[in-house]
Amino acid sequence: MRRRTPAVRALLFVLFIVVPLVEIYVLVQVGQVIGAGWTILLLVADALLGTWLMRREGARAWRTLREAVEQGRMPATELADGALILFGGALMLAPGFVTDVFGILLILPFTRPFFRRLLSAFVARRLVVNVTRPGTQGRGPESGPGPVVRGEVVDDD
Repeated sequence: MRRRTPAVRALLFVLFIVVPLVEIYVLVQVGQVIGAGWTILLLVADALLGTWLMRREGARAWRTLREAVEQGRMPATELADGALILFGGALMLAPGFVTDVFGILLILPFTRPFFRRLLSAFVARRLVVNVTRPGTQGRGPESGPGPVVRGEVVDDD
């Protein structure tokens, strides 16, 4: 079993301890300023706005994804947009103003390109590509875990 790195532990700590505490603090502060009833009404209105926005942008992302596939293009941007909209919608479902702000930023079409670049950079850092140089025949530090066997795939059907 793999051990968690310190960065993963820190991220989990922030997600499960710091974020809820910040949300509670902000809710209490807003409630003291505008009252409990208005705070609850604002949270409900915020959730309704987020739901409407997520449906609208999700439908648009689905449409552009279908168009990219029909045109034979790799739908990388469209898939990233769909993931960001889905994640933003999940943040909108969590009660609280802080997560709602981040959720709306992920969903809005004019702020999404910034987060798309962050997502692309994250994926590129995590992606490991194993390339064998021509002529090394699998015998170099940049090659895979064994020799390269050249062959032909024969289908019995």
